[in-house]
Amino acid sequence: METQSLVNFPFGMVLLSNVVSLSIYGLGFFIIHKSGWIYADIYLLYILIIEFRVIRNHCTKCYYYGKTCCFGKGKISSWIFKRGDPAKFCDKEMTWKDLMPDTLISLIPFVTGIVLIIIKFDFILLSALILLVLITTMGNGFIRGTYAYKYCKQREMGCPAELFFNKVK
Repeated sequence: METQSLVNFPFGMVLLSNVVSLSIYGLGFFIIHKSGWIYADIYLLYILIIEFRVIRNHCTKCYYYGKTCCFGKGKISSWIFKRGDPAKFCDKEMTWKDLMPDTLISLIPFVTGIVLIIIKFDFILLSALILLVLITTMGNGFIRGTYAYKYCKQREMGCPAELFFNKVK
């Protein structure tokens, strides 16, 4: 039986997916903040740049532009940017290089936390690191696998991320 895609995702799904993302950002900020405010501020600026890049370059061309996707970014994108060309959504094949900026959102605080724990052990920092790893892997996997990709209309129409992660091996 094929899953029915959603035109607009329910508020609960959007809330849950954003709680996962914001938890990752918050834990990353907490971990990096242990190195100093300036580094934590640079980390927040990096997150804002990455989010801005997504809603400007990808969401404007997505089926969910002006609609509520699992992350709510299609709606946000329509408030800020003009509609892009939906035919260009799949123009570029996704590679690991394309994924690296998003990966760094979790990887930078993880590496920072490891270094800080080596310098001076801190149980709270270790707990934050473990939580960061769990939410980044299992939390993201759950959201994307159970909600985002499963009910995504754009995935059915063509999506570079879906093609990248579901390559036939």
